[in-house]
Amino acid sequence: MRFLCDMGVSQRVVDWLRSNGHDATHLGDEGLQRLPDSGIFQKAVAEQRIVISFDLDFGEIVAACAGNLISVILFRLHNTRTDHVTHRLATVLLQSADDLKAGCIIVIEEARHRVRKLPIGS
Repeated sequence: MRFLCDMGVSQRVVDWLRSNGHDATHLGDEGLQRLPDSGIFQKAVAEQRIVISFDLDFGEIVAACAGNLISVILFRLHNTRTDHVTHRLATVLLQSADDLKAGCIIVIEEARHRVRKLPIGS
């Protein structure tokens, strides 16, 4: 899968994704630290990447952009250590790969994750 990681996501998560065979990039890798959320979303659509973020605004952006089916993984974790983040992410990628390919918002919490298929309201 192809991922675009927001600035709040550790570079070590990107490294973990790459080591597991995914095409992952970080905004910092491309000097896009100040890119606004709408620009990040446009980049993800253009490059067909799944956005990974701790920024809950992405869910709102995706919900408002009917027609652009891009997936977003949002973390809502108290424990943001890399090993915990990658453990939770591994579970989601294993259980929800088809949803991610079809377009969805996945919210990852400490003990569960929720999938909302896109477009919302269809």
